[in-house]
Amino acid sequence: MTLEILTPEKKLYSGSVYGIQLPGEEGLFEILDKHAPIVSALKQGKVKILKDKSTFQYYNIQGGFVEMLNNKATVLVEGAEQA
Repeated sequence: MTLEILTPEKKLYSGSVYGIQLPGEEGLFEILDKHAPIVSALKQGKVKILKDKSTFQYYNIQGGFVEMLNNKATVLVEGAEQA
């Protein structure tokens, strides 16, 4: 699947990934390849990018939203930095 992490200032990440783990308002959840369409609010926390089954990358976010549609996840956040 394709992932983009965007802030109002810049694009932080864009690329193909295996999945992502996100800090939802009700707790952590994962979106994997070919996930059903979803829109969800995110709280402050850590996004874990699963580049493949054994390689990870992390970003600290300040809250926002995620949309999964047509095997593309778009994470819109107010602020973020690579952890």
